[in-house]
Amino acid sequence: MKTLTLDISSVSQEFDKIFFAEIKRAANVTIEMYAAVKPVSISILICDDGYIKNLNKSYRGIDKATDVLSFPSNHMLPESNVTFLGDIAISYPAAVIQAEKALHPIAHELVLLTVHGILHLLGYDHTTVEEEKEMWAHQRKIFDSLGYNIDLLTGESYAQE
Repeated sequence: MKTLTLDISSVSQEFDKIFFAEIKRAANVTIEMYAAVKPVSISILICDDGYIKNLNKSYRGIDKATDVLSFPSNHMLPESNVTFLGDIAISYPAAVIQAEKALHPIAHELVLLTVHGILHLLGYDHTTVEEEKEMWAHQRKIFDSLGYNIDLLTGESYAQE
């Protein structure tokens, strides 16, 4: 059995920590379904648009806010058998806007962004139509496993594009 050590924190004034449980559940299901058989660790930060804009500019050279950023690491933590997969930053304001646009609850959007970010940490991407189809199929499988009916828009419909 795989184990996940998950560190979730928030620097967003608007974010309600009641969503931590769903984020954690989504992360655990994603790791169980798609990570190799080994203990892993992930850090998730819920932030605001200004914070994620600074990250996007610093690390990707893109001077605008986005919905989710993933920073893969895949390094073994010292003196353990745990692999640190990386960091994920999620913009809570972007999640709210996208949830309204998609007509689903904010919790569903946070789950979508969590799953999306973790799949990026695991090496999946959506820069081509083929990659997007594969990644969206994986997301759909995870959402189905979680019992969520989340409609996935094409990549250009999301804030990160």
